[in-house]
Amino acid sequence: MKARITNIRFFLIAAITVILLAPFFSGCSKKQGLNRDIVERYSVSPGKNDDITRLNEQLFSAARMNVDPSDYILGAGDLLQITVFEAENLNTTVRVSSRGHVTLPLLGQIQIKGLTARETEIKIENLFRAKYIKDPHVSVFVEEHFSQRVTLVGQFKNPGTYDYVSKQRLLDVMALAGGLSDKAGGTVQVRRKENIPGKPNVFLVDLDRLIKEGRTELNVEINGGDVIFVPEAGNFFVDGAVRRPGSYPIRNKMVLEEALLAAGGTTPYALKDSLVLIRYVNDKGRKVIELENTPKNQEMEIQDRDIIVVKSSTWGKLVHGTLINIGIPGLGVGYHDPERRYW
Repeated sequence: MKARITNIRFFLIAAITVILLAPFFSGCSKKQGLNRDIVERYSVSPGKNDDITRLNEQLFSAARMNVDPSDYILGAGDLLQITVFEAENLNTTVRVSSRGHVTLPLLGQIQIKGLTARETEIKIENLFRAKYIKDPHVSVFVEEHFSQRVTLVGQFKNPGTYDYVSKQRLLDVMALAGGLSDKAGGTVQVRRKENIPGKPNVFLVDLDRLIKEGRTELNVEINGGDVIFVPEAGNFFVDGAVRRPGSYPIRNKMVLEEALLAAGGTTPYALKDSLVLIRYVNDKGRKVIELENTPKNQEMEIQDRDIIVVKSSTWGKLVHGTLINIGIPGLGVGYHDPERRYW
């Protein structure tokens, strides 16, 4: 009887051992194909970018959505409706000429290019007051905005050309295009329409510094005719023993330590002393680099299409994956791959 009980115990222990170690034997048999599987997994386009979502929320909260039409700067091609309240016969609809002037009853040609709608109202009132009307009141309404437009290209949700009806700053204009797309990089390029001697006609703005750090001096004023370009961000990928495996955009100059933090950090069963970096080298394809987890390597700069693989500790997975159930008819032992908890 004792021999029978001993055999049953031996059988149970052997069965439990096979159950617990089966995932690791299976993992070892697939070790050679690990890098290829990971590369194929991340060959698809990146998914939703939570970082960009937060950036858009901050962008819209900082943008000035209500604009004053009287701030619109007039230019060639704009169609104006000019009303003189004291004399209906002086009312007219006129288009600004290529040289920047309009022709009005009694006053003749008036140069208005570069003036706002409100400044034009004041100028016309002063001209009428000087010769014809004691206390004139003039309204200038822009029926068609032609001269002042801004173009937003690149990684915006709704890129295109927009009427620029009022003097605004960078964040205000970016909000016109619905914010940034999930593929947007962390910089904005503003290209001026006109070249002014001694002044740059291209500005580079770091969005992280502007929005997250509150560097308001980077929220530059936009002129009509400016082109605003947001490039696509490079992406890196993190896999293995991390909490949120997946694809992430490269924000500014990211280093290895920041890349791991973007993926939620390593799991409790991660190997602490080494990891794998799969890097594309020019046209030679991918190169697998074994890295020691040293402070120097943690400062390694991340490149576009890098794949970082954090190795798992077999013993750590065994400890965190073993499940013990106590109930009827007795003690039960099982195993659940802890990596699945983080997917």
